[in-house]
Amino acid sequence: MSTPTRTEKDSLGTFQVPADALYGVQTARALANFPISGRRPDPDFVAATVRVKRAAAAANHACGSLDDRRADAIREACDQVLGGAYTDQFVVDRFQAGAGTSHNMNANEVLANLANLGLGGECGVYDPVHPNDHVNQSQSTNDTIPTAIRLAALAKLPRLAEAVREMAGALEAFADRERETIKSGRTHLQDAVPTTLGRELAAYAWTLREQVERLEEAAKSLHRIGLGGTAAGTGLNAPPGYRERAAEELSRLMGRPITPHPDMAAAMQSMADLAQFSGQIAALAGELTRISNDIRLLSSGPRTGLAEVQLPAVQPGSSIMPGKVNPVMFEMLNQTLYQVLGQDHAIQAMNRAGQMELNVMMPALGSALFDAMEWLTASVSAATERGVRGMTANRERNREYALASVGLATLLNRAIGYEKAAEVAKESERTGIPVGELVAEHGLLSREQFERMVEEAAKNGRVDF
Repeated sequence: MSTPTRTEKDSLGTFQVPADALYGVQTARALANFPISGRRPDPDFVAATVRVKRAAAAANHACGSLDDRRADAIREACDQVLGGAYTDQFVVDRFQAGAGTSHNMNANEVLANLANLGLGGECGVYDPVHPNDHVNQSQSTNDTIPTAIRLAALAKLPRLAEAVREMAGALEAFADRERETIKSGRTHLQDAVPTTLGRELAAYAWTLREQVERLEEAAKSLHRIGLGGTAAGTGLNAPPGYRERAAEELSRLMGRPITPHPDMAAAMQSMADLAQFSGQIAALAGELTRISNDIRLLSSGPRTGLAEVQLPAVQPGSSIMPGKVNPVMFEMLNQTLYQVLGQDHAIQAMNRAGQMELNVMMPALGSALFDAMEWLTASVSAATERGVRGMTANRERNREYALASVGLATLLNRAIGYEKAAEVAKESERTGIPVGELVAEHGLLSREQFERMVEEAAKNGRVDF
């Protein structure tokens, strides 16, 4: 049974559109042209695009180039979509024609049809509101798409920042509980001086908080938009004052200080601000990769690994080995982080692929950025809730390793000098006798005195003889 259609016309001729669709002919052509990923546009990107259309209508109205009736109808249509209605009508595949013309027209057609329905008209009859003449007035794909990408990234940022800060907070809570739990430090994956489990994990938390601050700093350049540059940054067909009024309206809609870009041509030629922002996401992913790997090492075991921490059991770990439990939340996190790093690699390549007045790679560039932010937010949140929060310390194992560490010979440097301390370390390594026992055997300190010194060094970073 065939789906009922209506006939619409564009500059290429007529084309069939589903009868009940709010989109129109250019969107229908895009659906036929680009059956690529099966993925519809990111929801924040849709909302950002609609905010751009609403801001443009308000600015055109304020400048006197759009009458009250049409302006009100377009704004009402935008508010319906921003309220959660009709988002299923934004249907163009993420991989589409360069620059995002198909997505832009998808938005123009949906909003025009909604506006006309609100004024008593019907879908596909673009009167009194036309997709190009009124919804897209004073705009071009050249300026709407890069603006919407930047706004969508800004919309996602608070959720990502909160997820990472939540993980940092959970690590800090663990570190506070274990601030006096001594353990062997490790450098080059070899025994090093004693430290505490609390100090080790508190450093992870500090690093994550700093990475979020750097990410938020990198996002500041995204507040500058090229809306009003229209085609090639010329401002063609936009009335005086339009770009300032549009930015003011977007500031109100976003709750952020959105400003016109100082060079409209640069805002559509260059995606360097997005590439820099992505690079900082990759830096965050790199730190999370390191931390996740460390936690997997610290939890290895339970008998033949380090087993200094224990992770909550969230699922059976093997289909063949009974009772096995794996660090699955951090395995998931690592896999996601590598995908995030891959998205950044693609973004950097697409940033370099811009030519002359426009970067036509923007649809895929935006999609890669949105994926990276969404995946990172979700994976960090899951690892925090089902990994970090339930993590416990094996205090006895930590102490056992600390007192057995060859690195304890370092504590003797001030008492007997580096050379003799190195001899003690080599003897401990050769014989398997702990440094504390050798110290007592050589008459330097009693074993109890040495253990107290180890604890003092681990907690306070100093050694008293």
